[in-house]
Amino acid sequence: SRSQQALEQARAAAEELEDLKAIAKRLEEENSKLRRQAHQLVRGPASLLPQNQQLLAEGHGLRERIQALAAETANLEVSG
Repeated sequence: SRSQQALEQARAAAEELEDLKAIAKRLEEENSKLRRQAHQLVRGPASLLPQNQQLLAEGHGLRERIQALAAETANLEVSG
């Protein structure tokens, strides 16, 4: 039925949301670790900058995806 399908979509979206949250948390932890390492380096953080920028960009993209999924899940719960 249609409500069953909506429920399954909501469940799948919720699971993906949790996965993305876990990935975002891991990226933030990795970013923090890189920042600490950068401060410890005698030569400064320049050598870690490209990797740091990439992590920040990935984190930003994940946050946008999480927000979109959260909205989608809310819509499915309301309409379902």
